[in-house]
Amino acid sequence: MRKPLVVLNVVGLTHEMLGERTPNLSRLARQGFSRPMGTVLPAVTCSAQSTLLTGLMPRDHGIVANGWYFRDLAEVMFWKQSNKLVQGERVYEAAKKRAPDYTTAKMFWWYNMYAPVEWSVTPRPSYPADGRKVFDSYSQPASLKDELQSDLGVFPLLRFWGPGADISSSRWIVDASIKVFREKQPDLNLVYLPHLDYNLQRLGVSDPAIDQDIRDIDHEAGRLIDVAQNAGAEVVVLSEYAITDVAQPVHINRILREHGWLQVRQEALGWESMDCGASPAFAVADHQLAHVYVQKPEDVAQVKALLEKIDGIEMILDRGQQAEFGIDHERSGELVVVAAPGSWFTYYFWLDDRLAPDYARTVDIHRKPGYDPVELFIDPEIKFPKLRLARRLARKKLGFRYYMDLTSLDATLVKGSHGRLPTPGREDAEAPVFISSSKAIEQDEIPMTAVKDLLLKLQFGE
Repeated sequence: MRKPLVVLNVVGLTHEMLGERTPNLSRLARQGFSRPMGTVLPAVTCSAQSTLLTGLMPRDHGIVANGWYFRDLAEVMFWKQSNKLVQGERVYEAAKKRAPDYTTAKMFWWYNMYAPVEWSVTPRPSYPADGRKVFDSYSQPASLKDELQSDLGVFPLLRFWGPGADISSSRWIVDASIKVFREKQPDLNLVYLPHLDYNLQRLGVSDPAIDQDIRDIDHEAGRLIDVAQNAGAEVVVLSEYAITDVAQPVHINRILREHGWLQVRQEALGWESMDCGASPAFAVADHQLAHVYVQKPEDVAQVKALLEKIDGIEMILDRGQQAEFGIDHERSGELVVVAAPGSWFTYYFWLDDRLAPDYARTVDIHRKPGYDPVELFIDPEIKFPKLRLARRLARKKLGFRYYMDLTSLDATLVKGSHGRLPTPGREDAEAPVFISSSKAIEQDEIPMTAVKDLLLKLQFGE
């Protein structure tokens, strides 16, 4: 009879973090084993999770970043949630073929909506016509979110991302996952714990304050590990990427604009927006990787030559070179650009902060045409941030429109990033981790593409 399996995705955890600061995770590793795990390019959330669950490279599952340019719509879209975007067989689909009664709970892993699983929960705010954002979740079945929120309260979205992000969101996910594990008894429990992502990007890996974040997430993971093992379940803990210190933001779209490639639209309200469909070339920036979309094939070489001169860029991959890294998919840019160690890419395309779009100074992950880690900070130039926040929240409670303009435009605030492959010679330090409660699946090297089969082997044997 197969045992239940709990898979904890502890974002940002590395093999080097195991030790005194992680008594619960280290105990699990001693029971079974732990290894640094191989990663994929780009080493970002959606791409890594899709590889973990399908065993495929981005060229095959199609998730080439956290967002990309939808050529037929002429729009950049980030953080879409439909599971139908992922190509390839997922681990829970393969398990269902072996055992038709197999069940899965997917707790906050990405591409959660419409996944072929029995239970799933993911953040999903409501946006009334008056411009407000009302915090809520999406679940399958629809009644599950009400069951959870009646016991635990509404999921703390302000603690999941933005300047208020902290351990509260991971604690809520653990509480919800324990409840689902006990009451629904799924065969596979996929649980996403994001806490380390926050201060590792805010402060960098080298900041001593990170020690407390590691202890905090170990405590929360330990609560779920104890519940799972007391019920006879196997446990796997893994991560998606390692975060490394950075000091140099690279404004790739500003460079393209200054050389005439990127076009903007002057909006009636006074700010600029990036006009992707009208731009001969532009970049979709995602941490330490950027997809550069070039409309005309004859322009690719010229754009590549321009970017080769830019400090902070390590590699520029054309279509042929992308194949070597498994990212040659139709969703990818004509060029894939990888930052040098210590650098990362902003999405910024304006040349004058007075013309920055209104969303630039807010937490707005869906409207921005690129990833923006500066959303993790309150603008240090605001003299009385708590007063401004209180005024905005008062307007929200009264049902008025409000503009939560707390985000800085200073990209140098960011001290940690990810997305590159590990630096040669530092593979173990800059790699995600794989921990198993069982030695039955132990092997010397674990590429990310092997995880799907290892999870199946753990539950079903050879």
